[in-house]
Amino acid sequence: MNGNISLMNGMHFAGTWETSARRASGEVVFFTGMTGYQEVLTDPSYAGQIIAFTYPLIGQYGLESDGSESTRIQVAGVLVQTLADAGAQSELKDWLEQEGIPVLSQVDVRALVHVLRDEGDQFGIMSAEKHESMVVPERYHLTEYVTTTSLILEGDGEKGHVVCLDFGVKSSMVGEIVKRGYRVTSVPYHTSKEIIETLRPDGILVSNGPGDPRDHLGQIEVIRELALSYPTLGICMGHQLLGLAFGCKIEKQTYGHRGSNHPVRNVKTNDVWMTSQNHGYVVERTSIEQSPLELLYENVNDHSVEGLIHPNASIFTTQFHPEASPGPTDAQSVFDRFDEMIQEGVNVYA
Repeated sequence: MNGNISLMNGMHFAGTWETSARRASGEVVFFTGMTGYQEVLTDPSYAGQIIAFTYPLIGQYGLESDGSESTRIQVAGVLVQTLADAGAQSELKDWLEQEGIPVLSQVDVRALVHVLRDEGDQFGIMSAEKHESMVVPERYHLTEYVTTTSLILEGDGEKGHVVCLDFGVKSSMVGEIVKRGYRVTSVPYHTSKEIIETLRPDGILVSNGPGDPRDHLGQIEVIRELALSYPTLGICMGHQLLGLAFGCKIEKQTYGHRGSNHPVRNVKTNDVWMTSQNHGYVVERTSIEQSPLELLYENVNDHSVEGLIHPNASIFTTQFHPEASPGPTDAQSVFDRFDEMIQEGVNVYA
């Protein structure tokens, strides 16, 4: 049966339904990686979005038992050129069906991506009909759907205790800290400073998550006070929130960075890493000058801000995902630096 993805600008792209669920709405974005579809689908940062995979064949290597970043598929819908459905490789299609996720195949993803690159990520509707007009729903807080509702303890390491402010944390992010000998307690993103202090943390992780970081201005002062009290690492959304906490501004990108081939340069060492990324907002570069923070990483392609450091406190951030390992594992050393910062009590980047 044929279906359509209709965009806010009035354009339509036809496809063929692969699952029985046949309606979804959300921001339409694209992912450029050749692999990693399981991780992408379960990444809470993609919550509520319709994801278009640019690689022409998706699902070819099946699913991995430990490949998911959360307990369920987070995306609202999926657009592909071809969905693998032969033999064991049908695992992905079966999983999408079981989770009730609408999937359109045979979509001209190349043409769709050209539109998104020219006009930006935009609201869209997947359905059987073409939608000539649509009303974008009022912004809602996606974080409420992905944050933990209770304290979750992982690991029993003896090196220390890290408290994670969970804005939609990926399981592999917590896993990298546990691997380095720490206990990690994930708490709801709106947890008060007083409650976090009772957990006696040795370090703070401000996690990734979906949506606009400016939706969380009410939590900014708590984040700033925690960061000045404990060694702190912010990743993706966490990076943006720490930027806001110290006076930086946030701007929306035209079409975001979503893929596993983004080169990032450390401005202090000139080292370049290939990184995985997933974000539609960035710290406005010129605003760093009005804050106590300094630039640590920049994107080689567009020179956007990829990381910040506080010269007088144990605080640093990355816009990219160091836990994601797009092939090279260089960026995982970010967690080694966080470990050193906690153990030595100083900012090892300063």
